[in-house]
Amino acid sequence: MASDPSSTPVLHLPKQQRFELQIDEATAHLDYTLAEQQMTIHHTFVPAKLRGQSIAGQLAQAAFDYARKSKFKVVPACSYIGVYAQRHPSLADLLAE
Repeated sequence: MASDPSSTPVLHLPKQQRFELQIDEATAHLDYTLAEQQMTIHHTFVPAKLRGQSIAGQLAQAAFDYARKSKFKVVPACSYIGVYAQRHPSLADLLAE
């Protein structure tokens, strides 16, 4: 039986500048870089068999939570992250100008 994505923790791998969520044998991830108090999110990937389960949203929320806690501004270089931020107005203060 497959694991429940909503109960699976998102892992932060700071050395790799990545957030990951592993369900069974598949790994979804969000990649970022840090420079001058800005977190640029470059890529969000969810394997085909995991899509449609809000996993990209879990990764995005973990990244924005980390940015807020660390006082980073977010640069959404990934199109998904740009759309995610638009759908969540409470994140507007985190976006770099």
